[in-house]
Amino acid sequence: MTTIEVACDRVGDGWTCRVAVADETGSGEHRVGVRTIDLERLAPGALAPEDLVRRSFEFLLEREPRSAILRTFELPVIGRYFPGFERAIRD
Repeated sequence: MTTIEVACDRVGDGWTCRVAVADETGSGEHRVGVRTIDLERLAPGALAPEDLVRRSFEFLLEREPRSAILRTFELPVIGRYFPGFERAIRD
């Protein structure tokens, strides 16, 4: 079973989120930047990015192992690796 814990801090025009992911093989931490404009586009009506970031990691973990996820990235980068990301995450 995989657990995903997300904590975000407001920074400038967005948030920096710390994401802890643990599974049966170990655990890892990630830092994800989320701009306000990205939150509005990917999760219309959301006031904070925690749920969006959690769902984004669920999306990633369905497609690659925990150890393959970048340690630090801006949320829209996921779409460069997985072109269907934005469509899938909005649905």
